[in-house]
Amino acid sequence: MAFTHSILLAGFGGQGILFAGKVIAYAGLVDGREVSWLPSYGPEMRGGTANCSVTISDEPIGSPLIINPSILIAMNLPSLDKFINNVIPGGIVIVDSTLINKKVERTDVKTFYVPATGLADEKGLRGLANMIILGKLLKETKFADYDSVIAGLRKSVPPRKAQLIDSNIKAIGIGMEL
Repeated sequence: MAFTHSILLAGFGGQGILFAGKVIAYAGLVDGREVSWLPSYGPEMRGGTANCSVTISDEPIGSPLIINPSILIAMNLPSLDKFINNVIPGGIVIVDSTLINKKVERTDVKTFYVPATGLADEKGLRGLANMIILGKLLKETKFADYDSVIAGLRKSVPPRKAQLIDSNIKAIGIGMEL
């Protein structure tokens, strides 16, 4: 059975959706897998909607577009409402329960409610809810080796923001403990 994860991350611009997708994609590359990363965002960007499709596979990827993800990460209610019915049966849904006060009604997907935004604020990691959720994703799916995720993080953070790497690693750790 081939290893393939088709991951759709969605939320508001400014939540780090595209950044988290980039970290996941780089982790897949470090692990030697086939990878596609396709960002999508409205013209407003920050505050508008943003989503990102990432596929990690052992086999060549035919298209970067993900219509029916095996994994949905929803960081706001409009994203959950828009994409929940597209997740394949047996798929995984990770919801930022700080910002989404709604339960997933589907019984054919495995749902995790992670109070990521609240935890990030509480732990002094404001703006790193995306990395807490990435840590939870890593724990539940093992989409890559931990060391590959950290290498992907280091590759994704621009040199001028290198001081943020440790707090990002801390946020990933919090997500993995949930």
